[in-house]
Amino acid sequence: MGGDVHTVQKNTEALVVDSKEIGLEVNAAKTKYMFMSRDLIAGQNHNIKSDNKSSERLKPFECFGTTLTDQNSVQNEIMSKLKTENACYHSVQNHLSSSLLSKNIKIMIYSNIILPLVLYGCETRPLTMREEEKQKVFENRVLRRIFGAKRDKVTG
Repeated sequence: MGGDVHTVQKNTEALVVDSKEIGLEVNAAKTKYMFMSRDLIAGQNHNIKSDNKSSERLKPFECFGTTLTDQNSVQNEIMSKLKTENACYHSVQNHLSSSLLSKNIKIMIYSNIILPLVLYGCETRPLTMREEEKQKVFENRVLRRIFGAKRDKVTG
């Protein structure tokens, strides 16, 4: 990691040297890298080398359920996540509105099926206020389905 190409190259060289000291070898053919920047041309003309062998430059890839891109953009990832959450919600919405199930069972469905999907990988993606609001709207929709559309007299 580093703020510029030269720092990344120096850190890569240091990794190779330090690895050799403890008996490990960095395989340049298996080493991959990605420059992440909002600048479209960042790192385009640079290669990271270890032991005079170039490493492969990565295209977008998935890590812990989040797609990492070279432009460090999370908008597509967040929209994809919301679609997945909605699909999960729609698959269980009949159960959540059923009068045959108790509220405790419905809460268990929410906390064991929907909530883990919503929270998976959330620590790897930063949210803007707009995305936070979309998440709150989704959560409120699920909770309204469980508890009904009753309004609190104090808050409305």
